[in-house]
Amino acid sequence: MPGRAPLRARHPDPWIVRPAALPRQARGDDELRGGDNLLGMDRDHGGALGPSSPDPNPDPDPDARREPTTHQLRLFLVLAEELHFGRAAARLFMTQPALSRQIRALETALGLQLVQRSSRSVELTAAGRALLPDVKAAADAMARLRGSAGLHQREVAGHLVIGAIGAEAAMPYTRTVLAELGIRHPRITVEIRAVNFTEQIEALMDGELDAAFLRPPLPPRLHTLQLATEARLACLPADDPLAARQPITLAQLAGRPVVDVPAGAPRLWWDDWVVNPRPDGTPVRFGPVAADIEAMLLAVARGEAIAFLPAAARQLYPRPGVAYVEVTDLPLSTAALAWLPRNPLPPALAALLRTARTVVRRGGATA
Repeated sequence: MPGRAPLRARHPDPWIVRPAALPRQARGDDELRGGDNLLGMDRDHGGALGPSSPDPNPDPDPDARREPTTHQLRLFLVLAEELHFGRAAARLFMTQPALSRQIRALETALGLQLVQRSSRSVELTAAGRALLPDVKAAADAMARLRGSAGLHQREVAGHLVIGAIGAEAAMPYTRTVLAELGIRHPRITVEIRAVNFTEQIEALMDGELDAAFLRPPLPPRLHTLQLATEARLACLPADDPLAARQPITLAQLAGRPVVDVPAGAPRLWWDDWVVNPRPDGTPVRFGPVAADIEAMLLAVARGEAIAFLPAAARQLYPRPGVAYVEVTDLPLSTAALAWLPRNPLPPALAALLRTARTVVRRGGATA
């Protein structure tokens, strides 16, 4: 209909950017007729580029003006596939004159004619065919650069304070999770804080720790991700008659005092560890109190009591006067990553949990 402006096409592709409209006073008659003279080039429907009048405001850096843009390279790639300005323009959600101008600008920047134009078809010139692989490589490289930049912008940064009881920080699953976290999120720093029997739960509940590598059971308020399971061993004084008998049963340990934990430590957690009461209902007789593994093993070495630890303790805590003995009916030990749920989770903590779940899924978390 006369007097109605044409509808502008939408541009769903982020690579396609419509050139900004020129002020009306800057538009020449040639543009108003739909011509291709916006870049200061003589119109030539045969495709040859003719000289233009001198630019009254020359670019102080001519080399910068001749640098092709990634946008132009991508337009050329589409035109090379379609070999038709109309179809290529429709595919790119732009007008045919605008596409023609961009291709001419690319040709000017490169100093080569890339396409041979005619009234019915478009063909690549020898130069266009020769440069096509390099154009595609350059456009793909820029896409990768943009993707990498986007990942960097979304990269999580932060600081995590992670607790570890006993030798949990040295266990293979802990090392695997933290190494993977470092690869995925190099801007997250991690501080490992050793915690004793009493501190492990309190520090998590009070927010002093973001997460912790612990051994369940834990209070219901804490969430856990199971990382690995392993056998539990009895820790006996080296001169105990049972130390030379492998394996033994819980019943054979009846009556022997067991190292206890301070009053502030979670009682249900320790009762589970020492199997109190025993399967036959007999309560455990507790002996000296120890706040951490070193104090516990010292009490065992002195013959004051026995204790129970994960199987890895045999290699991680070899101590004079302590014998590690297999117990056939002792429940397995579970290693877990624990955290206090929050909504929303801090980004660094969420990144740690995603990483740990990935490690578990691919079977990389083993004791």
